[in-house]
Amino acid sequence: MEAKVQERIEKTVLRILEESDMEEMTEHKIRKQAATELDLDLSQPPYKAFVKQVVQSFLEQQQDQEEEEGEQRGDGRKEYDDGGDLIICRLSEKRRVTIQDFRGKTLVSIREYYKKDGKELPTSKAVLARIVKAAMVKDILAMVIVGLLSCGNLWKLQLKEMK
Repeated sequence: MEAKVQERIEKTVLRILEESDMEEMTEHKIRKQAATELDLDLSQPPYKAFVKQVVQSFLEQQQDQEEEEGEQRGDGRKEYDDGGDLIICRLSEKRRVTIQDFRGKTLVSIREYYKKDGKELPTSKAVLARIVKAAMVKDILAMVIVGLLSCGNLWKLQLKEMK
């Protein structure tokens, strides 16, 4: 693949990524739109691999920027469990609300834990809610708080400050 063609593909793909809704866009859609704009067949393996590389690089940059912005906004005191899941709040000594990735899906988990050999391990007792969009986190947490209020258990809730 020629350097000029690579440069044209990269510029087009990056422009499409910057203008797109990342919740709706897929690599296939990006490749198809770029192919239409460039009048090239980007479904061939070398082009397909190059587009994938550009998309992954863009996503990694976006993630790094979001992490940097999060560190600048917050004081960096987020708490994580032994499995690397973000702890949103502790409902009791044995129960907590976490955000976790499981098989490529982001979940809000309300789960009981037990201690074994100094580690906190999850039990099978859990309530899981799949997060399709980031905005759903607030809605799910609001439902958890309303549920706790209705049960009279809010006094046990020790919310972590989310920034």
